[in-house]
Amino acid sequence: MNRYEGRRVLITGAGSGIGRATVHRILAEGGRVHAVDVSEDGLKTTAEQAEAAGTAARLTTGQLDISDEAAVKEGTAAAVDALGGIDVLVNAAGILRSEHTHKTTLDLWNTVLAVNLTGTFLMVRESLAALLAGDRPVIVNFSSTSASFAHPYMAAYAASKGGIQSMSHALAAEYSKQGLRVVCVAPGSIESGMTTGTGPGLPDDTDWSLFAKLAPALGQGFAGPETVAGVVAMLGSEDGAFITGTEIRIDGGTHY
Repeated sequence: MNRYEGRRVLITGAGSGIGRATVHRILAEGGRVHAVDVSEDGLKTTAEQAEAAGTAARLTTGQLDISDEAAVKEGTAAAVDALGGIDVLVNAAGILRSEHTHKTTLDLWNTVLAVNLTGTFLMVRESLAALLAGDRPVIVNFSSTSASFAHPYMAAYAASKGGIQSMSHALAAEYSKQGLRVVCVAPGSIESGMTTGTGPGLPDDTDWSLFAKLAPALGQGFAGPETVAGVVAMLGSEDGAFITGTEIRIDGGTHY
């Protein structure tokens, strides 16, 4: 498939997990991608993988902290320069921090919301002019199953993702007459930096019985990030042309 031939795509969180998988999926479909991430090493690996796949000629990268307003202004301008415009914005960047709510500090709360919710807002705001001047523009934001279903110890994360989901509905309505589509994906039970290793950072005294419902019905265990990347690629293409103002849950039936 070459659904992205001639399309210009800006992807955040591109140095790992779902963001990286989305970069490779869209490059494989002929798109031009500007990939950003706070991790310079992560971006280097993404670029090396694109080189090995023979798609690096259509990839540019830039280090970017999406919670920093000045950096976002500079980073989106660099993306517009590199791509010659933006047709699709994929806001995959995010962090997960877990703690008992009664032990959650204001600093932890603010950090999660600054990256996930405010960072998504800043990327949208600074990209809108280029998107509205682009070809069949689309924004794909990242919510989470935690926005609609209970995820213990993750109140800050859930609040940030619920905010992204609500904001996406508002954006879809506000800019619909200008041809912009805005869609959310809500991943769950997906392998990524957030869900493996020390990503979730669950408390030492975690009550694992509270997670009894959080198991995918399909297959064995969590799915790979490419599972979500394929849906994102569909939404940003003409195959998703009649989809806007909604969220698509990708969790293997974890939440019926």
